[in-house]
Amino acid sequence: MADTSPTVRRRRLAAELRRLRKESGLTSEYVAQQVGLAQSWMSRVESGRQGIRLNDLRVLLDIYHVPTDQREELMTLARQSRQRGWWHSYGDAIPEWFQVRIGLEAEATRLRSYTVELIPGLLQTADYYRRLLISQYPTSGSNDIERMIDFRLARQERLVGNESQDLSFIINEACLHRLRADPETSRGQLTRLTELAELPNVDLRILPFSAGMHTGIDGGFVLLGFAPPDPDVVYIEYRRNSLFLEDATQVESYNCVYRDLHEASLSREETHVLLTGFAKSAAG
Repeated sequence: MADTSPTVRRRRLAAELRRLRKESGLTSEYVAQQVGLAQSWMSRVESGRQGIRLNDLRVLLDIYHVPTDQREELMTLARQSRQRGWWHSYGDAIPEWFQVRIGLEAEATRLRSYTVELIPGLLQTADYYRRLLISQYPTSGSNDIERMIDFRLARQERLVGNESQDLSFIINEACLHRLRADPETSRGQLTRLTELAELPNVDLRILPFSAGMHTGIDGGFVLLGFAPPDPDVVYIEYRRNSLFLEDATQVESYNCVYRDLHEASLSREETHVLLTGFAKSAAG
């Protein structure tokens, strides 16, 4: 099954605290004053961007007049949210904003990814990722690069082989053509894609050039799905940061885009034929 993630626990606690405050008819400014902290603190806690100390949580629960049984559930949730995830040991190799993605990913039951230029990180070989890192961070030392690769492989091991998580990938055909510039790297990467496409929990499809204009033309994204009560999340990555969308209307719009892309993509069988053809071409 998926990992127990402190990131998801913090997010769940944040949603509960937000609900309790609103049901109490109190403003975040008023509550922050009662706790003796700034309103910005309240905003960070209620958005899940920051954890909460147990003493501060007790004060909030007193303000909201939360009954004893529910108090204990929330206190347990707060303790769990303060635990360290497996990825924290790689804190020197990955930025804080990406650690949030990993924390959510660890407990997601479903992941759907659309990529435009790059093979998805969960499907990349070490050689492919190494070439990518060298091109993006030419001044980084070899030790730093290998550390990032170690993290990437550990992440893949936890997710790709986990049959309790459904993984769906739509890869723009441009990603395959870009591989041709490096035949040695492309052979291993294409073999890897072909193998992963056979896994029971992986649905891998290529969006061909013949699809023409499509609803995902403005860029890639990842949809992370969760079991109730946790809502789904859209993750959009930039070069040095990322964006998480949790509004139900926004998430549904990306669900619609993904469904459109899936319909426009090659079937699994057609994808296999295309990947095999690229692999044979790379082999010379």
